[in-house]
Amino acid sequence: MVRLKLGEKKVEQLKKMPLIESKVFKTPDERFIVHRTIISQVKPVEYYKAILENESEDY
Repeated sequence: MVRLKLGEKKVEQLKKMPLIESKVFKTPDERFIVHRTIISQVKPVEYYKAILENESEDY
């Protein structure tokens, strides 16, 4: 197995991407299949404060 080393720029790029988790399971009564996708993204509080401040200026 060949392992490639990622560059610093690529590692930083990947850290900024959201984490995507996917789970597929049957309900307990086995009547349905559930496909659940969870997208987790971490942003600093200042990021959201800036967005909210800019939004209130637009109205």
